[in-house]
Amino acid sequence: MDENAIRLSHGSGQGLQELLHELVLPALIPGQMGILEDAALLTVQGGTLAFTSDSFVVWPLEFRGGDIGKLSACGTINDLAMMGAQPKYLSVSLILEEGLDKQLLIRILSSLRTVCEETGVIIACGDTKVVDRGKADGMFISTSGIGMVPAGRVLSAANAREGDAVLVSGPIGLHGITILSQRKGLRFASEAISDCAPLNTLAETLLTCVPETRLLRDATRGGCAAILHEIAESSNVCVLLDEAKIPVPDVVKGACAFLGLDPLHIANEGRFVAVVPAHEAAIAVSACQSHPIGNGAAIIGTVTQKGRFPLLLKTAIGGTRPVEMPAGELLPRIC
Repeated sequence: MDENAIRLSHGSGQGLQELLHELVLPALIPGQMGILEDAALLTVQGGTLAFTSDSFVVWPLEFRGGDIGKLSACGTINDLAMMGAQPKYLSVSLILEEGLDKQLLIRILSSLRTVCEETGVIIACGDTKVVDRGKADGMFISTSGIGMVPAGRVLSAANAREGDAVLVSGPIGLHGITILSQRKGLRFASEAISDCAPLNTLAETLLTCVPETRLLRDATRGGCAAILHEIAESSNVCVLLDEAKIPVPDVVKGACAFLGLDPLHIANEGRFVAVVPAHEAAIAVSACQSHPIGNGAAIIGTVTQKGRFPLLLKTAIGGTRPVEMPAGELLPRIC
């Protein structure tokens, strides 16, 4: 392929980082590249707003545990929640392909609306375009979201400190394996159900119980490995994970073993990673486990002094190995 052409591998992991830092950001905001957070923080009349934008191209449009409508609402709400914001408003723009079934469209939009109603988010504005048959795989959705950040709450990927504990809010890898199994017809992974869910109330529960929480990041494209790399590099530290403590469902373990994949590289749509002070780790886990979405939360590692590798894994047999940033999109069109 032409070296000057965009590739599917530019959609996640190392490929996405290269695309952003070498092309997108220099073209849009030259000289202003900093730490990339899940949402921008804006000061307005003495208060702080979180503002985020996202787009969704998942295929298939409906999957076990959700659909593109639910995913678009959850993904945008979660980006706001990861900055400590309380989501308030959502914009929804639709790109529809000629020939899309009207009943499918109604189901997807109803699913999106239901998530917003359940989380108290107002759909404030939007847009709709229709394109030629074969140009949009049914439909794409683009969103923006606005939330309010309570006074004094400051979360950032640059906040991790040596000695901190690393927490995951539940079992990992279910969304990615669900999409993969449906797209490829993998019967051995047919029990997988996407973890797609809004994380704002779970995040609020944690932040209320542990106000000293350093940061939250939802582990979407590139999975836990990608965001932990970003955290380690932004905070100038190393993250050491304990393989035995990472909650991986059996269906994800089996699929990854069969396909030669690393569960840490598999996308999630209803899980976050949190970094909290070590002395608050037990309280943080208990707070998450008190919430239905976080009942599988666990401490999976610690923040250590910066070394040769940003992310290390203590294996089940007692060794330690580096965990690489995913080279690119393992499974395109996953969100």
